[in-house]
Amino acid sequence: MDFETFEEWSLTLGIGGLVLFMIFIILDLAKTSKAGRFGTMILFLVLGLCLLGFIIKTVLVEVIL
Repeated sequence: MDFETFEEWSLTLGIGGLVLFMIFIILDLAKTSKAGRFGTMILFLVLGLCLLGFIIKTVLVEVIL
């Protein structure tokens, strides 16, 4: 495996791991604060938009370049 392939896989797995960890943090925050069903939905909507923005930015960079 050459360096570029390793770098691409590491970046993909690392970012994926961070996204899963962020989802865990949001879920734990909702559970700890006893947000309820509606509050949990709002937390995932608001804090999840950051993740969606990052994914959209990554896709746009790949499409443009």
